[in-house]
Formats: sequence, structure tokens, C-alpha cells
Amino acid sequence: MNQTAVITGAGTGVGRAVAQGLATQGWKIALVGRTQSHLEETARQAGLDSEQCLIVPANVGDLTAVNQMAEQVLEGFGSVELLVNSAGTNVPKRQLNEVTQEDYDRIVSTNLNGTYYTVQAFLPQMRGRGSGTIVNIVSDAAIWGAPLAGPAYTVSKFGQRGLTQAINAEENRNGIRACAILPGEIDTPLLELRPSAPPPESFASMLQAEDVAECVMLAVNLPQRAVVQELLVRPRR
Repeated sequence: MNQTAVITGAGTGVGRAVAQGLATQGWKIALVGRTQSHLEETARQAGLDSEQCLIVPANVGDLTAVNQMAEQVLEGFGSVELLVNSAGTNVPKRQLNEVTQEDYDRIVSTNLNGTYYTVQAFLPQMRGRGSGTIVNIVSDAAIWGAPLAGPAYTVSKFGQRGLTQAINAEENRNGIRACAILPGEIDTPLLELRPSAPPPESFASMLQAEDVAECVMLAVNLPQRAVVQELLVRPRR
């Protein structure tokens, strides 16, 4: 298998943990995120040298930026076998009675449109090769709307889940498979955007980024004849 991957949201959290997991298996990885210094830290922690990785700062909610990123990655790698969409955001003022239109648009643009843009950017070369795996880091907010998530985040995650299903429905005949990982509460920097911080004692019982990364590795490492279409993983508490 052509072991080349793109990870969005690679600068922190789940994206960083996925990069570390793939690096141990010898993948070449394009690290995509908003902040170059964070991507460089991911490369350092994963033990990736310049031969094994590309660092490509980009805002996935910007279609032009995504297309430029994809062009750079495909020029460097030739092709991409794996796409992991881990970029995501939320805002503290997220409830229906307080979320601004600007914040709503930004959340949906990053979480949903960004996933769609990157999928469309890399699908053609996957089709041409007849193989590819797409893993979307979604959320259990894609199953039920909870007040803690807010409407914009919930809408974006329901959309990501639907997009994953659409990829499997349409692209299976082209040798492409897609997996939606639906984690519950994870101890990542996204928690810093909550209206109020969780109590310190709750962090130990949350999922950790590496737990979700293990789910990604399951979806990736299964034989090509098998697809994990959805995987719901929650804290045991």
C-alpha cells in the first residue's frame, strides 16, 4: 500500500496523536493546520524528519487554501492513500440564544465545509489509483443534539457523519472507504473553548487523544476488503 497520509488539525489533540501513530508504522505524512509552530512540534514529537513529512499551514475552511495545500501535497508525495480530517472548532458562546452568525458560519466552515473541501481535493487521485481511506473525526454530537455542544457544532457534526455515509455509498465501487469516528468527551485543547472549564478531577476519566488515534489506526489497518463505517467510542464512566 502507498503509505502517504494527510492529517488536518495536526497541530494539537487527536490530529497530533494520529500523526504519532502513523509515524510508528512508517507513513509519510502531510501535517495540515493553522499554526506552523504547532505543526513543527507535532513533527518533532512524532519523530518525523523532512523526508517523512510535509508541513503545510492552511485554514481548511478556505477553499482556495485547501486546493493550494492539496496541490503542494500531491506535488511532494505524488499521491495520497489516507486522509484524516481532524480539524474542528467551537466557541464559548454557542447556545441558540447567544451564538453570533459570524461564529456559526466559522464553526460550520471549519468542521463541515473544511472536511468536504479536503475530501474533494484528494478524491480524484484516489479514484484514479483505485484505493484510498478517509477517516473523519466527528463526535457523538452527530447522534444526538446536546446543549453542551451548541447548534453550530451539532449541525456540522451531523453533516460530517452524513458526508462519510455518502462517500461510502458513492465511492465504494472506486476502491475508496470512509470511516466516521464518533468520540465522546476527549481531553484536548478544544475543551478550552467551553463556556466554563470542566472540573479538574473529570479529566482523568475522559477519553485521551491517543484513544481516538487507536480507533483511527483500526480503520486504517484493516484489510482493504473491510470498512469500519462508523465507530462510537465514549468514556467508560
